[in-house]
Amino acid sequence: MKKNVYSVGQVNTYIKNMFAQDFLLCRICVKGEVSNCKYHNSGHIYFSLKDESGTIAAVMFAGSRKKGLAFRMQDGDHVVVDGSVEVYERDGRYQLYAREITLDGAGALFLRFEALKKELAEMGMFAPEYKRQIPKYIRRLGIVTAPTGAAVQDIRNISHRRNPYVQLVLYPAQVQGDGAVESIVNGIHALEQLGVDTIIVGRGGGSIEDLWAFNEEAVARAIFECRVPVISAVGHETDTTIADYVADLRAPTPSAAAELAVYDFAQYCELVRMMRVTLHVRMREQIRQSMQRTEQLAVRLGYLNPQAVLNSKKQYTADLEEKLAQRMALLVQNSRHRIQLLAGHLEAGSPVKKLSQGFSFVTDESGTPVTSVSKVQEDALIHVRTLDGRILARIVRTEQYLIGEAAK
Repeated sequence: MKKNVYSVGQVNTYIKNMFAQDFLLCRICVKGEVSNCKYHNSGHIYFSLKDESGTIAAVMFAGSRKKGLAFRMQDGDHVVVDGSVEVYERDGRYQLYAREITLDGAGALFLRFEALKKELAEMGMFAPEYKRQIPKYIRRLGIVTAPTGAAVQDIRNISHRRNPYVQLVLYPAQVQGDGAVESIVNGIHALEQLGVDTIIVGRGGGSIEDLWAFNEEAVARAIFECRVPVISAVGHETDTTIADYVADLRAPTPSAAAELAVYDFAQYCELVRMMRVTLHVRMREQIRQSMQRTEQLAVRLGYLNPQAVLNSKKQYTADLEEKLAQRMALLVQNSRHRIQLLAGHLEAGSPVKKLSQGFSFVTDESGTPVTSVSKVQEDALIHVRTLDGRILARIVRTEQYLIGEAAK
């Protein structure tokens, strides 16, 4: 018996027609939790709906978003999707085409996330005063991530480009699935004991389920209690985990974490060079100012030097001594001249000189000077004193003259 052979396209078309003829699949409402939600540049939304028993792929085209979606859908949302289940012929798979999406309450994981976030915030684990400063210049960088993921490669490449002298210490941790929480916690503790300068904890992007290990309380407490500054780099820029809130610094991606943790050595060398140039310029200026000030102080010291002051005082004293000597000599000269004048007057009136000129000094017997002929009697004795002796004489006769006649 001859068998009918069909092409793949024929089979896919047949199945698609079967789905199209099924009344239930043409107008169906499906509820579940949103996962792997992605907004395409074209405006289409691709996501999955899941529950405890399975997962179905879904898409909402841009034309349906305007009327059928009133909120921004994200992973963890519990939604009800009104649409149809159809077959995509090219890939031979079926998916849910959404015409309208409404919220059906928060997803279980999202509720756990919000509850833990609120609890840890109330405990103060997100408080900025507990955030440690990331060291600007580090020698050893600890990394807690999967050893084969893209995250560790990005960190290695950027770290080597920025500073090849920084030592990278990798703790190969499990970042997804069972045992991931314990592995991440052990990695943080191990690197802390090793004494690295900074720790990067993270992984590449993924769904909320893939990143869930970084939303566990044990990981949050390990980061909070770590004495080494921790940078959280979980997922892509739009992904946010509990670890991001607890860490000392959140990086949007592992690459950005490496940029924040490792300083640029070339930029550092340039900074050192500029600082050296600035230091030399300032030193030269400081030396110039110091020399100028020294010269000014030297001039002031010349004025204020005690030896100079003493010399000035000595000169002033010498000038005073000279003036005093001149005045004393002038005073002595004037005094001598005056004495000479007085001596001349005295000599002119000296009795001795009068006596040497032929004059005599006459007294009576009692020693009274004879100043007038009326003071003596005839035959009386008188004493006549000359320059070299005394004459005893007796008055024989007296004659009295008028003053004018005596001069003759």
